[in-house]
Amino acid sequence: MPIYLDYNATSPILDEVLGVMVKTYKENFGNPASRTHLHGHMAKQLVDGARKTIAEVLGVSTNEVIFTSGATESNNMAILGLIDYANKTKKKHIISSVIEHSSILGPLEYLSGLGFKIDLVPVDRSGKISVDDVIQRVTDDTLLVSIMHANNETGVIQPVKKIGEFLANRDVFFHVDAAQTFGKLIEELRQIKYDLLSITAHKVYGPPGIGALIIRNEKDVRAHIKPLMYGGKQERGLRPGTLPTALIAGFGKAAEIAFQNYRKWHEIELKIKIDILEQLKEVHYVVNGDINNSLPNCINISFPGIDSEALMLGVKEYLSISNGSACTSSEYKPSYVLKAMGADAESSVRISWGPNVYEIDLSPIVDFVKRFN
Repeated sequence: MPIYLDYNATSPILDEVLGVMVKTYKENFGNPASRTHLHGHMAKQLVDGARKTIAEVLGVSTNEVIFTSGATESNNMAILGLIDYANKTKKKHIISSVIEHSSILGPLEYLSGLGFKIDLVPVDRSGKISVDDVIQRVTDDTLLVSIMHANNETGVIQPVKKIGEFLANRDVFFHVDAAQTFGKLIEELRQIKYDLLSITAHKVYGPPGIGALIIRNEKDVRAHIKPLMYGGKQERGLRPGTLPTALIAGFGKAAEIAFQNYRKWHEIELKIKIDILEQLKEVHYVVNGDINNSLPNCINISFPGIDSEALMLGVKEYLSISNGSACTSSEYKPSYVLKAMGADAESSVRISWGPNVYEIDLSPIVDFVKRFN
């Protein structure tokens, strides 16, 4: 099997997490909303425990954690859930950026068709947005600012802390997509002043299909968000349907393990990045984005004159890498993130790894590039 190097798309589930889930499926299969018997009570305890762990990792209250199916649903809820409030207040201006995940840009495109004004902040070659560019766009009509914490393709960390500080005392909601940073940049996340935060389990060695939207209490944003679906009062009336107890328990366990190990993981992942750059010295390459302001487990590289699709096919027996977001890879289009940065999108690949990858042999990539250069 090839070495898996697409952790930014999804990470392999940890054995401890899978063990908790299997035990839950076998022994705690009750509906956590069923309060008339012990099976339901035991399932609810697991859900409450996971909610508490996730809240502790983020430094928030347990009543601010709303479970969803993942960051995509959380992003949609954070944006589309405010439609009624926007129509009521006439605040129909939203600021975001050109490098956001498609689960942000899609809902914004939909709102644009409903008459909302959408401002997408550009990025420079570093892959980073400008704080001033965001601030100067805020008006009395601004409803929401939505900026990701770290980009999923380049790993570049965005200045959300400064943006949050500017918006903290203003009548504007601030949403942060932290899918790539939850359980990794723990201190940084705790310092951000946000109103809404999207997280997911499968980027931090937990199961796919479970995530959360953190809704802070400070600006009473919870009172202004409407559910995307109806038919039940689960999750504080925001999301109907039986809670997936095993997935939630797995999410909680993954969060717990990340909280215990994130510093050590950071060191391991950073050493891998340094080694990758050392191995690539044999060929001509360009790093896309500010490597000194990026996640330790990700690098996006262009090999001028080399088609990324050909490269990925040429090394697929040895390395599993990608050339963009998994949510748009089926379209076979050059990355809109890299194009927005002015990078060579057609010759770029993303390599992303985790703390259980201690060594990466990039000779298949080096040999391929040498052969065609």
